Amino acid sequence: MSESRAGRRSGGRAARQAARLHAVAEHVPFITRTLKPVEVLSEEGLELIEHNADTILERVGIEFRGDPQALATLREAGADVQGERVRFPRGMCRSIVQASAPPEFVQEARNPANSVRIGGDATVFAPSYGTPFVRDLDRGRRYGTIEDFRNIVKLAYLSPYLHHSGGTVCEPVDLPVNKRHFEMVYAHLRWSDKPFMGSVTHPDRARDTVEMAKIVFGPDHLDSHTVIMSLINANSPLVWDATMIGAARVYAEHNQAVIMTPFILSGAMSPATVAGTATQTLAEALAGMAYVQLVRPGAPVVLGSFASSISMQSGAPTFGTPEPALVLYVMGQLARRLGVPFRSGGALCASKIPDAQAAFESANTMQPTILGGVNFVLHAAGWLEGGLAFGYEKFVMDADQCGMWHAFAKGVDLSENGQALEAILSNEPGVHFLGHPHTLANFETAFYRSPVADNNSFEQWELDGSKDAAQRANEIWKRMLAEYEPPPIDEAVDEELREWIEQRKASVPDAYA
Repeated sequence: MSESRAGRRSGGRAARQAARLHAVAEHVPFITRTLKPVEVLSEEGLELIEHNADTILERVGIEFRGDPQALATLREAGADVQGERVRFPRGMCRSIVQASAPPEFVQEARNPANSVRIGGDATVFAPSYGTPFVRDLDRGRRYGTIEDFRNIVKLAYLSPYLHHSGGTVCEPVDLPVNKRHFEMVYAHLRWSDKPFMGSVTHPDRARDTVEMAKIVFGPDHLDSHTVIMSLINANSPLVWDATMIGAARVYAEHNQAVIMTPFILSGAMSPATVAGTATQTLAEALAGMAYVQLVRPGAPVVLGSFASSISMQSGAPTFGTPEPALVLYVMGQLARRLGVPFRSGGALCASKIPDAQAAFESANTMQPTILGGVNFVLHAAGWLEGGLAFGYEKFVMDADQCGMWHAFAKGVDLSENGQALEAILSNEPGVHFLGHPHTLANFETAFYRSPVADNNSFEQWELDGSKDAAQRANEIWKRMLAEYEPPPIDEAVDEELREWIEQRKASVPDAYA
């Protein structure tokens, strides 16, 4: 085959891949699962975990550090407050949560077509969160910048199988610590029209997020509609600190959603057992969710669980291992029994680059994520190095996997077309189905087609440059950004938002710590 002919074939393949990617880029709904969640514990086992969690809350308690307002609220509700230690009468937290926390809610997006349902049989994918570093094949590992932050927001906006813009998709270290949240939230509001997450690094920054959302959605809209999600992490074991609980209070007061998530490395921040980790996770989450409901009954709240194992040799977190998968399954059951949405999972890995380790560890965390019935999936795309780095190529590869999970979650099609009985009856034994009218009618949609994977012959792969998956993903994210067009926004709203941001930034000096 001549070089020019090979080039034409290669270019045609790239064009077809791009067409497949962008054919659905405008809008793919969040997943509505048709499969029942996998459950690994019996009723008796779940009751035992719940009993033990109440024992922890009653006898050990949870510390609410540095927040007198939270302590006063909990004391008034009937908790035993001694200093910063709060002990809860048996069943108190569960009864508060079940009395008012909504079982599911809608997070509205700037584009109503991109609004998502959190809870029930819905699964929503959001990108990686909180990484100080970014990585790509061209420049390697480096600190994240606001340019990287905007790029990731744009990629999440363009990716058909991510339903959410996420939050701190990377840490833009080139901006002052006390002001970077303005540009981060603005990036979500301007360069995407999917739902987003607000700042939680200080209660004042949560208030700034609320005020920015009011400019975009209307000053009174937030009181009765949820447009912001926020990630509130416990300082495990058994501590909620003032920064996190203060941010949660701000969002709850304004009817915005909070994910109360114990962040646990099992063996270091909880006992080194599945049942012990699940018990502690439930106790910490119950205390946090109960506080949110005391601040504002009915405020949307999500039970979060982030649990990984650790290497007992080095103490480093490990991912894709069996034990955290079991914790996820258990916590999903407990969340459904409690009657609140559940956050967990993601494409988690400890690998430093998008290699085979990254692939199998990510697959091993995404499978229980889907099978366990997770409602909000943070870190669905881009996670590397135990959460220290966002990978551009890893993002593309993970987003492709998210597309596959969309197809899987649909379950088995038992329609007349899905049964294909007439096709079988009309096809003679020993005759293949490649030319059958049923195959021709379904060939474009029958199977998920990956924009990343290479399924050509060895010879064609060689002619195309012998590229591995990361190299193909590198080309895809670059093409996506080159073709990116921002979603429309009312110019007057955008101008008001920028003016408000600049005024707030000018009101305080820069701080880098």
